[in-house]
Amino acid sequence: MPTWTHFYLIRIQFLGLHYHGWQKQPELPSIHGAIDDTLKTILNSAPFKTLGCSRTDAKVSAEDYVLELFVKNALIPEQLLHQLNKHLPSDISARAVEPVHEGFNIIQSARTKEYHYYFSFGKKPHPFSSPLMHHIRQELNVQRMKLAAGKFEGNHNLRQYTQKPSEKTELQREILSAQIVHNQYLVGNFIPVNSYVFVVKASGFLRYQVRMMMSALFEIGRGAWSIEDLVNSLSGNTISRVMHVAPPVGLVLHQVTLDAYKDKV
Repeated sequence: MPTWTHFYLIRIQFLGLHYHGWQKQPELPSIHGAIDDTLKTILNSAPFKTLGCSRTDAKVSAEDYVLELFVKNALIPEQLLHQLNKHLPSDISARAVEPVHEGFNIIQSARTKEYHYYFSFGKKPHPFSSPLMHHIRQELNVQRMKLAAGKFEGNHNLRQYTQKPSEKTELQREILSAQIVHNQYLVGNFIPVNSYVFVVKASGFLRYQVRMMMSALFEIGRGAWSIEDLVNSLSGNTISRVMHVAPPVGLVLHQVTLDAYKDKV
């Protein structure tokens, strides 16, 4: 095993439409695979290791994803940033590169993550919006969805908002904030004027959690669920079990907040 002596924090953005998530998978395109293939070219096959802050599902995008690079020789952050953006695919870009100390842990240092789920409903929108926004053709009661979204805030049993948890999975989790607001993040001529975003923040998330939360909110918007059903589901009550996972297109990792680390480098 190589002895790593230099460590760098890299922030990237990506459109996840054509990838099977962050995690490498045999014979399937992944964000991690694209990053490592690019670094092999930049570093001339010198040994290195990369570790991401979390997994993402297939087709999920990110405005702010963080990974750590381990190498044996010092790099110039500005040059590495330039080379990354020169060689990465067009749907992945590097935002920043900075050194971190040896004891930095990319997974444990991720203090909060904020996800956005973009959606619209009614009249079919321009096809160009489809890689980033989920569309539902039937009408939704957005005001009821907004009221329901706030019920997610606080400490809850999220057994109904994940799939196939292990015996060691901690299902009691705190959601720091959750709300549905009018979309002012994604703008453009092809983005529906009446579009919305579910904004949710926590220290961490279970597998499919945000997508299943969004599915429950869609059920409330359609009138199939009551707000009481959602409240019951947060106690682990199987009567209001969430049966569906909302599509991955629409979900974006918006921001990753890390513990302080710059003063230790």
